[in-house]
Amino acid sequence: MEPPIDRIRLSQNAREQLLKLKRATRIEYWNVLCRWALCKSLAEPTPPSIINIVTDSNVEMTWQVFAGNLSDILIVALKQRCYNDGLATDKETLATQFRLHLHRGIGYLAGDTNIRKVENLIEIVKSTTN
Repeated sequence: MEPPIDRIRLSQNAREQLLKLKRATRIEYWNVLCRWALCKSLAEPTPPSIINIVTDSNVEMTWQVFAGNLSDILIVALKQRCYNDGLATDKETLATQFRLHLHRGIGYLAGDTNIRKVENLIEIVKSTTN
């Protein structure tokens, strides 16, 4: 499947939020935390607000690094979410929605005061799937 975006670059604010999450969870890789963030946002019932995201940090990764062997699953989840929100599933819409969901998810995870260790991330998944 074709990814919605080839290179992912984050805002400086998202980078700082990820640093906080890295310290709390001891997950050392940006891409792993970004996957958690994307899934967190996709699980939210409301679509993300349309905002201009300035990708001004030095955190950058390819889609392959971001998604790893979950690439097709994440692409399908994003497309399904766009479909559910009444949006198109063309490459430009998917890229925009990906950036919005990723940054919203990072903000949600960083703002969750209950996340103090990796086990807290697992608890979020359990509470979301029940």
